[in-house]
Amino acid sequence: MIVAGELSGDAHAAKLVKSLREIAPETQFEFYGAASFKLREAGVEAIVNADDLAITGIPEIARALPMFLSAFKKLKREALRRKTDAVVLVDFPEFNLKLAKSLKKAGLKVIYYISPQIWAWRKYRLSTIKKYVDLLITILPFEKDWYRSHGVCHVEYVGSPLAREVHSELSKEEFCRKHRIDPARPLAALLPGSRSKEISKILPEMLRTAEEVRISDDSLQFAVALASTRSIDEVKTAAAKVNFDLRKLLIIQGKTYDLLNAADVAAVASGTATLEAAIIGTPFAIVYKSSNFNYKLMRPLIDIEHFGLVNLIAGKRIVKEFIQEDFSAENLSPELLRLLRPDDNSEMRVQLAEVSEMLGHGGASKRAAEAILKII
Repeated sequence: MIVAGELSGDAHAAKLVKSLREIAPETQFEFYGAASFKLREAGVEAIVNADDLAITGIPEIARALPMFLSAFKKLKREALRRKTDAVVLVDFPEFNLKLAKSLKKAGLKVIYYISPQIWAWRKYRLSTIKKYVDLLITILPFEKDWYRSHGVCHVEYVGSPLAREVHSELSKEEFCRKHRIDPARPLAALLPGSRSKEISKILPEMLRTAEEVRISDDSLQFAVALASTRSIDEVKTAAAKVNFDLRKLLIIQGKTYDLLNAADVAAVASGTATLEAAIIGTPFAIVYKSSNFNYKLMRPLIDIEHFGLVNLIAGKRIVKEFIQEDFSAENLSPELLRLLRPDDNSEMRVQLAEVSEMLGHGGASKRAAEAILKII
């Protein structure tokens, strides 16, 4: 059973499924669980549609509790009915740690792939991992040592599944020609996140930033990266909130890597996309905003110096972070203009290349598959 609850986890899990089949071609696998479109494409039977689970925010999750409970019961029932050999839980700790506890108590073997970021917050979850997870697979370079120093011994570090796999299919020139962008003018990419709530909270301020930047540099072109699972109507709604003229914005759907590669600078919502931008090498700023209620409730639980994964891996603040009240057009626009300066742009590209090197040299999905097969 494979359980992924978000798009990034779904993509990583799909690569894992492919690797399992490749390294054990003589084995007849049956994969099922909570799956979004990448896992479904990989041949995983969707007992639960993971698209429905990608909800953030405490009030939003509270309203969706009946749906989460139904998904939990359905997955547990199927895991027991099918006499499952292994349960692979992918990220999504709010749901998956509870599932790990329940399924381990029922006698199933539990593997956690893309370990929960409890080094950042909610360290009390360590006890759950120690008791109810048979194998913890980590993807960030500092995680294995951190977990082992806290008494978790069953840990394997495989490297980032993004390493050597994030790349553009088009050159900058090809991208500009395809989308009728002027290659002689600078291009800024806006990555507001893949969830509906992120687009509604983050994109309006990004568009305000675009207007602010144009006061100083009207040559800058802007394009927004829209996940293939999201609707252009969500961009239109976000633009309407700040009276932004969408004729000034290019919308690129499902081709984020191509956009990042073509861009001179970017604003990126905190999360996996910051590592993707680092690997591609586009200088960027990190942004994030949730509801004030969620932020005030969750902020005291967060025990790290940096929000951005790229900064955590670097061990220092190489990318500026604009979180919650600090995320404003007035704060972000000077940083984007600074990163357009040739010297500053080049300096960040060098720093991002160093972070990319720290993520490993590819093959993470294969190593994770090998670790899983060893214990089943």
